[in-house]
Amino acid sequence: MTDAYEQQDGAADPTAVPAATGLFLLAVGGWLLNTTRPWHKPGHPVTLGLGWAVAFALLLWGAVLVARCVRTVHGGAAGPAENDEAGRTGENPARPAP
Repeated sequence: MTDAYEQQDGAADPTAVPAATGLFLLAVGGWLLNTTRPWHKPGHPVTLGLGWAVAFALLLWGAVLVARCVRTVHGGAAGPAENDEAGRTGENPARPAP
C-alpha cells in the first residue's frame, strides 16, 4: 500500500498548484466580499451586485478547487469499500446480506 504523500517516479504532487490556486481565490474572494459591504458605503446597486457576484464566484471556485484536492489526497469515495469496512448504514458493502 502506498502512502498518499509518497512521490512516485519522481513526479511532483499534482494537487499542489490547484490547492494553492484555490486558497488564493478564497483569499481574493473574501477580501472582495469584505470591501463591497453596502452597509459601510453606499453605492450603485449594479456595482454592488457585480462586486458581490464576483466575490461569491471566486469563493465558490476556490472552495471547489480545495475540496477536489482534499478528495484526491484523501481518497474520496473509494474509502470504505477498499478497506473492507462498514459504511454509514453499518452494513459491509463487500459482503452480501444472508
